[in-house]
This record gives sequence, C-alpha cells and structure tokens, in this order.
Amino acid sequence: MKVLVALKRVVDFNVRVRPTADGLGVETAGVKMSVNPFDENAIEEALRLKEAGKATEIVAVTLGASTSQEGLRHALAMGVDRVIYGEVAAPEALDSLAVAKLLKAVVEAEQPQIVLLGKQAIDDDAGQTAQMLAALLDWPQAVAVSKLTVEGNAATVVREIDGGTETLNIDLPAVISADLRLNDPRFVKLPNLMMAKKKPIGTQDLSGVAAAPSLKTLKVAEPPPRAAGVKVSSVAELVEKLKNEAGVL
Repeated sequence: MKVLVALKRVVDFNVRVRPTADGLGVETAGVKMSVNPFDENAIEEALRLKEAGKATEIVAVTLGASTSQEGLRHALAMGVDRVIYGEVAAPEALDSLAVAKLLKAVVEAEQPQIVLLGKQAIDDDAGQTAQMLAALLDWPQAVAVSKLTVEGNAATVVREIDGGTETLNIDLPAVISADLRLNDPRFVKLPNLMMAKKKPIGTQDLSGVAAAPSLKTLKVAEPPPRAAGVKVSSVAELVEKLKNEAGVL
C-alpha cells in the first residue's frame, strides 16, 4: 500500500508574523520557515503505518517555490521513501481549491491508497484542502483525525466533535487529514538531516493543470491593539458603562 503525504512550508510557529510593506501578504524574507506542524503529524502517521507493516511506500509531495524543497529534506530525514516537488510560479497566490487541483494531478500520477495531510496550515488556517481534494477525486474522506487504524482495504478513524468523539469506517483509497492529537512526531537526528541533503528529489510538471486561484487577497494587517482595561468602583457603574459604552445591555 502506498501512502502519499502532502506538506506545506510555513513560517515557523515560534515566529511572530508581520505583514509585508505593501499589505498584501506575510513577510517571509529572513524568517525561519518549517514544515507545517499538522503535516508533520501526517508524515509521522505514515511512518507508523509502514513500521506496522500496513504501508509499503511513503511518498511526500510539496508545492511552491524552490525553497519549499527544504520541507522535503525534512521528510526524508524523518524516513519517507521518496519525495516529489511540484514547482508553482506564484505559490503565495494559491488558495485551497488551487492546491487541491494540483494535488489531484499528483495523486492520479502516483495512485496511492491513502493521502495524508494536515487538517489545516498554520499560515492561512483555511482547513479546506483535504475536503476539496477528496471531492475532486470522489474519494471517501476523514478530517481532523486523532486516531487511525488500517486493516486491508478499509480504515477506522476517530475524530473529535462537539461534546465527544466519533468513529468512522471508510473504504480505501481515501483522503485523511491529521489533527495534532494523532501522534507526536519523532525527533529528527542531525545525521539523518545530513544524509537527506544527498538524496534525490523527484519533480512533477504541473504546468498543464488549470489551477488559477479563485480568491484574491485584498489586505493583510495586524489586529488592532487591545484597549486598556478600566476599573470601576461599583456594580452600578459597571452596568452603566456596559449600557452606554459597550452597548451590550
């Protein structure tokens, strides 16, 4: 069974993001980048499936500029068998649907039984790519999965919902997105990172895929500063302020 893992290169979660000077994006020049944390959980789960004898090959794919290949090196260091890079002319303009269309082309070329990816990317927090990819492929889907079990041509997943969890049985092939609770990604050792730099990175020509973005970013700005708190001397004064200033009563 082949498992395809899609990953995205994002601003590291420890870095405070800043809008670009033109207000049309997020500043990435000179900023530490890393693999999207949810995608790293997807990589880890694929590796565990292989270690359990359920998967025979793990392929990781990323889309974007040439710098995105750093994430593929990280995936190789974690232990994936093969990686694919799909170059995109303007990756910052891609929306979820465009990414899903590009990934569909990769899936059709690779023919995996499971597509694993993070439930969302921490830069745009859209949380839509997995669902759109499943719809384009007409495959079953399970999103925000916190537990995955594969037996034969079917998978059992557990996902959190309001007030508890639900367990689903889905047939393969399927698209599955990983929640942070799915696992704890393994620590990547320095020797593995050094060896990953020497491994080949495959490419796939996606120029023929019609994946023009359907959304346009109008403005990116920091949230307004929070107003300072005000002390009141009595409950009556608090009620009065809520009525006259906040308009909540």
